[in-house]
Amino acid sequence: MAVTRPAPRPVPAALPTGPGPGRGSGSGSGSGAVVPGPRRAVAHRYAALPPPLEVALAALRLEALLGDPRDAANPYGLPALTTGSITGRAGGVGGAGEDRAGLLAAAGLGRIRAADQLVRALRPVLRRDVALGHACAAAAGPCPVPAALLGPAALLAATGTVLRQAARIVAGRCHGEPALRQWRPVLATVFADLLACESLTSVALRRPAGPASGALLPAVAGYVVPTVVADVLAQLDLVLTECGHGPAGLEGRMLAKLAGDLPAAGVDAAAAGSWQTHLVRALPALAQSPGPQHTALPALFRLAAPDPDPDPAPDPAADPVSGTGPRPASGSGPGSAVTAAAPGANRQHGQHGQHGQHGLDGLDGLDGESGGGDGVVLSGLSRAAVRPAGGDPDRAALAGVARRLLSEQRALRRPCRAAGLDGPDGPAVRALADRQALLWLAAAVLGVQEAADEGRGLFLGGPHWALLALSGITERLGVPLPAPAADPREQVWAELAGRVRHGVDCDIYATRVLW
Repeated sequence: MAVTRPAPRPVPAALPTGPGPGRGSGSGSGSGAVVPGPRRAVAHRYAALPPPLEVALAALRLEALLGDPRDAANPYGLPALTTGSITGRAGGVGGAGEDRAGLLAAAGLGRIRAADQLVRALRPVLRRDVALGHACAAAAGPCPVPAALLGPAALLAATGTVLRQAARIVAGRCHGEPALRQWRPVLATVFADLLACESLTSVALRRPAGPASGALLPAVAGYVVPTVVADVLAQLDLVLTECGHGPAGLEGRMLAKLAGDLPAAGVDAAAAGSWQTHLVRALPALAQSPGPQHTALPALFRLAAPDPDPDPAPDPAADPVSGTGPRPASGSGPGSAVTAAAPGANRQHGQHGQHGQHGLDGLDGLDGESGGGDGVVLSGLSRAAVRPAGGDPDRAALAGVARRLLSEQRALRRPCRAAGLDGPDGPAVRALADRQALLWLAAAVLGVQEAADEGRGLFLGGPHWALLALSGITERLGVPLPAPAADPREQVWAELAGRVRHGVDCDIYATRVLW
């Protein structure tokens, strides 16, 4: 079936000439079309944390090919994606598989080998629809993105779209309707939670491929992201309903569609529970201590830098979790390799082994001290605890929270190393796994914030979003904050409102959107 697209229309300006997004408490301003000029400037104007040029161009091409998301006649638009009878099914989204593969090929995604950069290039698809992102990945052929991380990445991108819709509504009406201002801190907290989850997912995507890396980071992300985003979606539902955008409207349909697609994407509660079971088996590795070799900031946290150990090419026989080693076949023909690796694909193809229904086969050896190099992420905690604040009370508060969380991580080492006597389903060991996973999330937040804090005035390098994200983590842990700090929600809301106003995504990179 041929891809039906709306009539050609002028592509809106995408790369502004003014200040870049994500700087200070706002997102920059100004607009301008893409014009011939120094090619290096394109990527820097595309995002506050710029990708390689070919990644920025591929993402822009893909977004242009997908068309205006608000156009009701566009099969890849939000109205069509949220009204079709495709909930929970990847196969019928946006045309036939060859059409979806043709989109990705035309955009130039086949030349991108690094997992984190491929996810950035796929973001225009992922933020429209979880099932559409899943279907495109299945149609694309061998893919370097581990299945354990593709689902969380798609979930975060699609949830970010709902957040932008909600923020646009609140920001546009709160001046005339002061009662709506009560939702600004709620949306700021949602924004910080999504940035925290994307910090973890992005760091996990940058981990070097290979058995030496272990598989802890993908497992932590597979558990934490669906768990945190479940609360985020509930908050967004509340805000949209109270603003008069209930289930019948576009935003309500987006939420319902997203919730219906979670099982197929491998990011529902059942999938999170399976990941938690594997984390229970890995408790001794989760409790490891960052050694002296992690005194320098690990390259995993530098999201705009080249991958620490880029994989030269995707392996069609790669493990669905770690990206290495064999995996069972899941069909034949074009795209079958990625179909096997895609989140929830094993369930769809009828492979219902002990862990295969969530793409967990590659974690069968995840126990004892097998965490490998993934434990380097914990250096985010230890480094933040001793970072000088330079007289900044917000950075001092950040260091104080880091010290409190580091103390919690140390206190959990002994029970984690002795865990497992009551089996993987015991409430005590599952609670330990939950706490350790949250500490790894906090470590990723602190590491990413430190890496971005290089004097360029980036929002990601500031303390406010990290403080707000960590306050949510400490609340989940039941760990009291060391001292009251200034409420960062107003600064975080200002950044979110500025991004919505200037056409910037609410992702970790502050990426400009085309439409």
